[in-house]
Amino acid sequence: MFRRNSSWFLHIFVAVVMCSGYSRPVSVTALTVGRVHEAEEATAVDLGALLDAGDGAVVTLLAGDNTQLVAHRAILAARSAVFAGMLRRLTLEASSSQLALSDIEGPVLRQVLEHLYTLQPPQLPSMAPQLLVAADQYGLSVLKVQCEQQVAAQLSVETASATGVLAIRHSANTLKQAAVAFIKAHLLSVMATQGWDEAVVNDPQTFMELVHLIAETPTDTSTPSAGESRTGPSSLPHSGHSDDGRSPATAVPHTTPQATPQPDDAAVSHLRNLSGDMKGEMLIAAAKEGSVSKVRTLLAMGADVEAKDENKRTALHWAAAMGHGEVAARLLEVGAGVNARDRWQNTPLHLAAWKGHAAVVRLLAAFSADHNARDQSGSTPLHDAARRGRAEAAAALLEAGADREDRNYGGDTPLDLAERNNHQSLIDILRSS
Repeated sequence: MFRRNSSWFLHIFVAVVMCSGYSRPVSVTALTVGRVHEAEEATAVDLGALLDAGDGAVVTLLAGDNTQLVAHRAILAARSAVFAGMLRRLTLEASSSQLALSDIEGPVLRQVLEHLYTLQPPQLPSMAPQLLVAADQYGLSVLKVQCEQQVAAQLSVETASATGVLAIRHSANTLKQAAVAFIKAHLLSVMATQGWDEAVVNDPQTFMELVHLIAETPTDTSTPSAGESRTGPSSLPHSGHSDDGRSPATAVPHTTPQATPQPDDAAVSHLRNLSGDMKGEMLIAAAKEGSVSKVRTLLAMGADVEAKDENKRTALHWAAAMGHGEVAARLLEVGAGVNARDRWQNTPLHLAAWKGHAAVVRLLAAFSADHNARDQSGSTPLHDAARRGRAEAAAALLEAGADREDRNYGGDTPLDLAERNNHQSLIDILRSS
């Protein structure tokens, strides 16, 4: 009975929408006007088809806070390829007509559905940031543009940092440009807010990208004042060995000296004043990412090249594990410990061999890495390469002088491990003279 009443209610709602001028032009950027017009032209057909739909036309959406909302399958599928795919899987399973959306809350989902039926901009600007996230997740490009405009219109010194991070995370380019321009114009005020500090702590990697954008973007002297509104981007396992990992596992902006610091100087100055632990965390994050420019900037700001994470891994450990040779070279050039040990006594060479990054193995060997170093199990980098079948890395280790006869604490040689794991290429290499 509930579904039938809900279905008739929505049919009436659709009719009211169609008669009340739902096709009024939607104000979005010029880039998306054509797309919006096409969607508006298709809306009458989409909604009209629902008038003859049967009871199976509706689906119950269950939000993360257990809010239940009813919507037409045709509308969801027509507006979003993501929803269309989810509904196809639901139809194939044929176990229920309920679609669980645990990553979206009820009030946000309600606003998303209102947009899907009307194509109108959100009526609650305060919810625009959450709606932007949902729009990006469910492939709703028109809603995403509308949300970008609304969020940009609410920029302030308190919200600018969070807005910049949000825009970068969800590839909201128009909003990103607006946030960066705003921060550039009000940098000292923005940096003095709690939002700036929270952005550093909550997402140092994205924050670092925001800082680079601030430093690289020319200051827009026409940006409104802070009180005005304006419109307008792998890790290894932490424990145990696995198929994916080993043990448990831009240059500084050039500025001309001035009596009054320019925004770029102020940004770098602020970052220099971050705690040593925070700069170390950011350096390790940049090494994982493989960003040479971020690594250089952080080192120039005084980040400790020997900083370690919770598992005692340095930036060089991570650069070696991820195969980021250029980052590893930069870290080695400034004195990174080539034989640093992590929690399980792995050196960067162990991790490069384990992951099969032969070029990094050669680089570390060139910087005098200990090719016979033992981890807590007595395994050398060659043992690790043999266990994982990393033929090229093993060859590089042998070229550097690794001992093929060395035994780990279990009594195994690298050849024993290669034979046990049926790595024929390694067997051939290790048996050759």
